[in-house]
Amino acid sequence: MSWGWDMNNLGWPEAMAFKFILIILCMVFARSAAMAFNRYLDRNFDAKNPRTAIREIPAGIISRDKALKFVLACSFLFVVCCWFINRLCFFLSPVALFVILGYSYTKRFTPFCHLILGIGLSLAPIGAYLAVTGTFALLPILFSLTVIFWVSGFDIIYALQDTEFDKSQELYSMPAWLGKSKALRVSESLHLLSTVFVVCAGILGGFGLWFWTGVLVFAGMLFYQHSIVKPNDLSKVNLAFMTANGIASVVFGIFVITDLFLK
Repeated sequence: MSWGWDMNNLGWPEAMAFKFILIILCMVFARSAAMAFNRYLDRNFDAKNPRTAIREIPAGIISRDKALKFVLACSFLFVVCCWFINRLCFFLSPVALFVILGYSYTKRFTPFCHLILGIGLSLAPIGAYLAVTGTFALLPILFSLTVIFWVSGFDIIYALQDTEFDKSQELYSMPAWLGKSKALRVSESLHLLSTVFVVCAGILGGFGLWFWTGVLVFAGMLFYQHSIVKPNDLSKVNLAFMTANGIASVVFGIFVITDLFLK
């Protein structure tokens, strides 16, 4: 029995296009499952928190049962897409699901939950590389380390909004554990590490000018986040969390793709 879709019957462009679509679908299904499961698991906490009480489950827009069914459906479709990609991705798909779904439990017992979230999102570069090549390599691992520390750092910034609520509910987060000022210092250190690893990836990958321009934008957006968020002024957290990180990721991605196509 052949494994997954037989791409030998397809030409190179068609096979790559098909695999690209599968990778995008894996991203969509994995992210959707993780987000929905987080909302499902945290529904009672969300209902008590004024900032999150308007979310769909506590607001009664979506029932908890439908949310759970959505999680199961997305998880199943994620595994199916992995099966079509290759054997290695299929066998590793439960591991990926365990990490991205398991993250939602971590705030209940460790302030290092932000790092677990970072690990979950960092599976994307490695997973995409495995999907295309079927092998492990150092370069995607360096990009994954970049993602771990980048995501962990901005998740700490986002968690600043719920410091007092987390304490009242005995939930763990870096701001609730260390206080806002020290948590921001940790976030800064994580973002510094993220910058170091993306530079290492650029050196190892032998990238050109476009890549390094993207690195400057990426690092600049990280610096910008920390320049506008202060322990005693959280009014610009959403600007840092949403806008700055959106620019950092999208613009960096565009510059990396441009660099690869112009090589």
